[in-house]
Amino acid sequence: MASYKKYDPRLESLVVETRTRFAPEIEEEIRTFDGTLDAEAGSDVDTHALLAEAIHRSPEKASSIFYERAHTGFTREITITEEDLERIVRELQSAGS
Repeated sequence: MASYKKYDPRLESLVVETRTRFAPEIEEEIRTFDGTLDAEAGSDVDTHALLAEAIHRSPEKASSIFYERAHTGFTREITITEEDLERIVRELQSAGS
C-alpha cells in the first residue's frame, strides 16, 4: 500500500487537485516581504500564489507532502516549510543569474 505522506510518482499520475498550506513560522516572513514591495508592485504580486506555484512545479522536492483520496483521484497537499522557502528562493536567485 502506498504511503500518502511522501512523494509517490504513481500517485502523482492520479492528482486532480492541489492545495498549499504555509507553516506558521513563514507566514510572518511572507508578510514582511510583502511589506517591502514598492507601492506599484505590491498590489499586483501575490507572494502566496507565487510560492504555491513554485512548490507544485517540483513536488518531489517538497519537505511535507500529503495525498488525500478523492472520488476521481488524489489531492496533493504541500505544506511549505522554512526549508522549502529557502530552497525556492535559492532556485529563483540562480535562475535569475
